[in-house]
Amino acid sequence: MSAQDTYTHGHHESVLRSHQWRTAENSAGYLLGDLRPGAQVLDVGCGPGTITLDFAERVAPGQVLGIDNVEEPLAISRAAAAERGVDNARFEVADVYRLPHADDSFDVVHAHQVLQHLTDPVAALREMRRVCKPGGVVAARDADYGGMRWSPDHPGMDRWLELYRAVARRNDAYPDGGKHLKAWALEAGFTDVECTASAWCFATPEERAWWGGLWADRIRQSSFADQAITYGLTTRDELESLAQAWHAWRDADSGWFAVLNGEVRCHP
Repeated sequence: MSAQDTYTHGHHESVLRSHQWRTAENSAGYLLGDLRPGAQVLDVGCGPGTITLDFAERVAPGQVLGIDNVEEPLAISRAAAAERGVDNARFEVADVYRLPHADDSFDVVHAHQVLQHLTDPVAALREMRRVCKPGGVVAARDADYGGMRWSPDHPGMDRWLELYRAVARRNDAYPDGGKHLKAWALEAGFTDVECTASAWCFATPEERAWWGGLWADRIRQSSFADQAITYGLTTRDELESLAQAWHAWRDADSGWFAVLNGEVRCHP
């Protein structure tokens, strides 16, 4: 991301709580076969770095660079690296549209849940392609909010999804980005694009408590909430009712939620 983009979620604790749950196994399984010892990896939009550090452990003695457009989550990444004893990962602020790296610098260039938040995902993919070595891979995974499904039905949950997509689109972003990844990759100049899809599923009491709790907190306190109000799309009273809808889903024994993610592996 860069100054031209508005990150719909922001970096509230409830957002970072979600990001810190992510691992290479649960969020980048389609890419694990490319993470060979000695590989040089760039992780675009790395956030708090949990996936990045998993990559670093897999490619050691190769080096991994995690970048984000703000410093705040990178401080968490560096602390996590120190705690885990990972010494082949570093973290820097950088702009995905103007990466400060030479052509053909990395074996793997990866972006997880990033392209959907950009105003120009095709330009970002072109820049990721530029810094990827011939024979390497540019990989991206993004959710498709239009493909999210849950049970039991609740009008408040329907309204939450409608509101989130409206805020993201007001930010000139792509909340249904997962389904566009192949088209974006082809437009960016890739001719060899492998497509897959996978889903996160939250259904156990522990999973529902975590997922429902963090979304209720996001609705009340994150940048998404502030933007929704600033854009005149909702009120604080409605946001509170939507948070309560998430609590109702969390507390339902039949509660189930699936997040569909599109995935691409692109070869320069």
